Amino acid sequence: MAQVDYPEPVRALISHLRQLPGIGPKSAERIAVWLMQQGGGSTLLFAEAMQRAASLVFECGTCGFFSTEEHGCAVCDGNQRDSRVLCVVEQPTDILPLERSGAFRGHYHSLRGRISPLDNVGPEDLRIGALIERLKSGVFAEVILALSSDVEGEATANYLGEILAGFPGVEVTRLAQGLPAGGGLGNADELTLMRALQGRVGL
Repeated sequence: MAQVDYPEPVRALISHLRQLPGIGPKSAERIAVWLMQQGGGSTLLFAEAMQRAASLVFECGTCGFFSTEEHGCAVCDGNQRDSRVLCVVEQPTDILPLERSGAFRGHYHSLRGRISPLDNVGPEDLRIGALIERLKSGVFAEVILALSSDVEGEATANYLGEILAGFPGVEVTRLAQGLPAGGGLGNADELTLMRALQGRVGL
C-alpha cells in the first residue's frame, strides 16, 4: 500500500518554506497547512504581498538597504544625517536596530554578509568595492565598523581595517562594550546598542 502524503502542490509549498532561514521541516509543514486552512482569500493576499515585495522593493545601490521606486531609500534620502560618519554593517537588517536606538544619525553601508571561508564567502563576495568607492569621494571623516563580535565578524573587521588604513584622514572605529561576545546586532536591545556606539574606540 502506498504511503499517504500531502498533495504535490502542498509538498512543493513545504519545500519552498524550508528554504527560508530559521524554518525547519516541521515548521514549514505547519505553516503550509495553516495557509491552506485559511482559505483561498487569505492565501492569495499572502501571495500578493510576497509578489509586491519582490517586485517593488530592491537594494539601494548606495547603502544596501531596502528601497522602492516610489519612496526611494529611507536611509540615503533621510534628512538631518551626519554626512561625515559612515557605519558599516553586515546585513541591511542590522541598520534598523541602530536606527531605533536613536544614538546614530550618520550614513550606513551594508556589506551583505561577512568573510566566512567555511561558507565560501570571501571579500570579493561582499560590497567592499562599493564601500571603497564611497570613501574615495572624500566626504567621510569616520567609519564605524558595527560588525558581529564572533570569529567571522572579527575577520571581516580586521580585513576592512587594513584596507581603510589606506585612507588618510578617515578615523576607523569599532563598537565598544555592550555587545556580548559571539552576538550580532539583531539580538541586542536599544540601550546596549546606544552604549556600544557611544563607547566606540579606534582600531
